[in-house]
Parts: sequence; C-alpha cells; structure tokens
Amino acid sequence: MTLKLTKTPELNNPILIACWPGIGNIGLLAVEAIKDAVGEEEFGYIEPWDFFYPKKVLFRDGELVGLEFPSSKFYFKKTEKTDLVIFIGEEQPVWDNKPYAEGIKAYQMANIVMDVAQKLGCQRLYTSGAAVTSIHHSVKSKIWAVPNNPALLPEIKGYKNTILMSEVEGVNGQGTITGLNGLLLGVAAKRGIDGICIMGEIPVYLQGFPVLYPKASKSILELMSVILEIEIDMADITQFAEKTEQEINLLYDKLPEDVKSQLEDLRQQSEIKADEPHKITEEDKQKIIDDIDKFFQGKDGGDSSL
Repeated sequence: MTLKLTKTPELNNPILIACWPGIGNIGLLAVEAIKDAVGEEEFGYIEPWDFFYPKKVLFRDGELVGLEFPSSKFYFKKTEKTDLVIFIGEEQPVWDNKPYAEGIKAYQMANIVMDVAQKLGCQRLYTSGAAVTSIHHSVKSKIWAVPNNPALLPEIKGYKNTILMSEVEGVNGQGTITGLNGLLLGVAAKRGIDGICIMGEIPVYLQGFPVLYPKASKSILELMSVILEIEIDMADITQFAEKTEQEINLLYDKLPEDVKSQLEDLRQQSEIKADEPHKITEEDKQKIIDDIDKFFQGKDGGDSSL
C-alpha cells in the first residue's frame, strides 16, 4: 500500500494546493506559509519506498538503525471561506537522472495525489513554482499563470500582477512546465478537475544558484490570499525577502563590470516595462549564464568561493 491516510476529513468542496521544491523554492516557501497561516492538520502521506532512495542512513553505536526518506504529506484545514487540502513533497521522483520528475514514477505520484483529491471532493487544484525570466532582482515579481481549462482564462485575466504564460513575449502562445507542477495539471484535467499553475518570476541569473527567492513567493502569497479568501501575515516573508535581496546585492557588487553591465540593462528594461511580461531571448539568457558561470569558476579573476 503506497498511500497511508490516518483519517478522512469531512470537507466542503475543498481546494487542493500541491507543491514540491524547485528553482528558488518559490512555490514551496509560499505553500509552507499558507500551511502555517491556517494551522493545518496532517492526515496522510505517500510511502516513499517506490519513489525515492534514502536521503540519509542513520547509525547509532556503529549499528544501522534506520533510513530517512523524503516525505510526501497531506494536510487539511477548514477555514471560514474555503476548505483546504495541502500536499507538500520534499522531493520529486526523478527518472534517468533528469532534474525534474518525469516518467512512470512521476505519473504514479501525480495520480495518487489526485486520488486523494477526488476522494475528498476537491473542485480546484493549484500548483506553484518558478518562472525564469529577464526580471531584475530589485523589482517586484509578477505571476505567470497556466490553466488546464480554457474556461478559467477570464478569471486569471482578472488577477492582479498576473499574466498568462502563453501571452509572454517570445513564447508564441506555447510553453512547458517541468516536473509535477505541470504533470499534475494534466492528470487533473483528465479527471475533470480544474487546475491552475501559478509561477513567480525569478531572475535568469539566479536560476542556477542554490538560493531561496522569497520575493517571488511573496507575490504568490499575495495572489493566493485573495483566491482563498484568507488573511496571511506578510511580515515574515517580507522581512525574509528584504534580507535575501541584501545578500544578493553583496554578491552582485562583486561581479565583473561587463556582467554587471548586462544585468543593469535588465534593470532598466524591467523598470521601463513594469506593466509588461518579462522575457529574455535564449541567446542573451545563455550569454548571461555563461558569463556568471565563468566568474564563479574563477576564469575571469572572480572569487570562486562566493
């Protein structure tokens, strides 16, 4: 048995919010904040054996006493306006060394999550993650949204600070969402459940760094608080975002002048086109990434210990 439910909560047309780690842990930070804000209760989990290798082997007095696996847990909360089901996975099941979930294991996990959603009568699904684009880290992150049902388009167009991913300049009405954030939308659509993936913008030059990006998480939280009709105290995420930006600025100041010049161009574009979706050409994107990679490898005289 892969799914373990400790109880079956009685909920009224709940909304499912599902999340896994990703670039900048943008979606994960937002969903964790929602979970903490509503005061959730755990009611089940997906057993890890079929999906993950152990992330830690535990020893005591020279003897192996256990294995620690990534968790995949379900929570619920009845709120005044909306009942919630929250799923948070510590890792996505990967296949063939791909960076994101793909293949049969990912499909199996997506279906288990949707089995629980259907059992509890969920009428809507939200997933969240990162939108890598030409935004500068000094400006507010927009939200890119992708629905699994065209009937949701008018609703999304009414959201503040939100654009349809298909309308972003340069994507030609198409795009992809890697991993379970996108796969779950497809599985939900096959079961007749509406879903929307909401993604917070993160600067292209930060995508390869193992850093959190709470500024984008805050944008997601602001939108979700409206959608869910719940109050979320933004003080902690705001403070976290400000601290993170200060740390990014310290690193930013140490970049070579030619790299910094490219990023300053992004800043100006972001400020001039504040009301437009941000997009960067693949050529410019790759040049920025290559230049920064060279810097951190010490090839341009930079301090590779940063």
